[in-house]
Amino acid sequence: MTATLSTLLWLIVVVTFGAVVPIVPTGAAVSGAAAYAAHQNPLYVLLVVVAGAGGAYVGDLAMYAICRWGGEQLARRLRWLRDPERMERMRKKLDERQVSVLLVSRLLPGGRVPVLLAAALMGLDWRRFAVTNLPACLLWSTVYAGIGIFGYAIFPEPWQSVVAAILLVLLISQIASMISRRREATAEAADVRPRQKEA
Repeated sequence: MTATLSTLLWLIVVVTFGAVVPIVPTGAAVSGAAAYAAHQNPLYVLLVVVAGAGGAYVGDLAMYAICRWGGEQLARRLRWLRDPERMERMRKKLDERQVSVLLVSRLLPGGRVPVLLAAALMGLDWRRFAVTNLPACLLWSTVYAGIGIFGYAIFPEPWQSVVAAILLVLLISQIASMISRRREATAEAADVRPRQKEA
């Protein structure tokens, strides 16, 4: 139980850090921990989900504070936030369905920071963000723990399950990143065409 507790504490630290420094693969950490926990005791997976969600939540609050503090400077570095039409579309999405937008932004590689930044720039209230981000973090942690359980179901050894879960998450992230880049390139090409016709 002591080893499990220390593992959960490390998971919280890793996910919190990864939420602030987005180069850390937090989804892979949750999946690997869930695969390992399932071999110890299937009930520990619930603790992994809670720890992963808690780390993501605290990290998102810190990242949102950073976005609120330095939003204008960060926005200048992100091309799509300079476009008023895209900003307006993001504002509408956040107004209509905040939980789903925050969840999808967590699942897509590189999608979370722009959404948090857009929410900060549009002045989304702290309390509202804190309330709507909680279920998004819980759902995110559950999805990645589910991937870890998938690894547990296939491989008999804990180390095999952990490696399989991490590799699966990295593969899914790469595919999602490629799709996202392709969509962004298509959207930019569509924006350029009307301007060329106007000229």
